[in-house]
Order: sequence, then C-alpha cells, then structure tokens
Amino acid sequence: MTATELLQAYYAAFNAGDMPAFLDLLSEDVVHDINQGERQVGKAAFAAFMDKMNRCYRERLTDIVLMQNADGSRAAAEFVVHGQYLADDEGLPPANGQTYVLPAGAFFEIKAGKVARISNYYNLNDWVAQVG
Repeated sequence: MTATELLQAYYAAFNAGDMPAFLDLLSEDVVHDINQGERQVGKAAFAAFMDKMNRCYRERLTDIVLMQNADGSRAAAEFVVHGQYLADDEGLPPANGQTYVLPAGAFFEIKAGKVARISNYYNLNDWVAQVG
C-alpha cells in the first residue's frame, strides 16, 4: 500500500466515524502533534484525543488532496473541515451547535505501512471567529 493509499483509508475511516479502522492504521508509538498544542505519543493517547474530539465535534473532511515523497516515508494532506461544535472544549468558546468550515492540512510520517506521525494544522483564530 502506498502512503497516499494509506491516507485515503485513514480519511475514509475518519469520515465514516469508524474509529477501530481509523486507529488500526496507526503505529503503536504514533506521534501526534496537536495544532497549537502539545505532542502526544502512543495509540492510546491518540484514541483518548479522538474520544474527546468526537464528543465535542462532528466533522467531515472534503476536497482532500494527498501528496507523498518518492519513497513513501512522508506524506501530506490538504482538506476542508466541515464541522459542528457539539460540546464545550476546555479553553474554547461555549458550544451550542455552531457550524464551521475551515481549511486545514496535515503532515505524516509512514513506517512499516502505518502512520507513525501526524501533525495537524489549521487557523485556530479563524475557527474561534466562526464559533465565537
């Protein structure tokens, strides 16, 4: 499986809300760089992060463009997030079902056919302005 095929499966599982399939694409020691936040390590930490995200947000990604380097060890994605803010997330404005549309991107490291690093980026100020 190429890096772009791996990421197609990753984003398809995300959009389907299939967390077991989504998490199965990650290495056990996956590194997750949270947008404007901390670095977390391990599939369990990522699963806990996704539990919180799925409680606070409902998101669907569109216009996904995938790129990979020649040997498939690195990849990138650009996409548009269509979301709804469902429940208060700590340190952010109160949630009351606000919707948002946000361009975003992600960078990946691929090892042994699994996602080994995910670094997500989006404009938090834009998001706050849309839901605030």
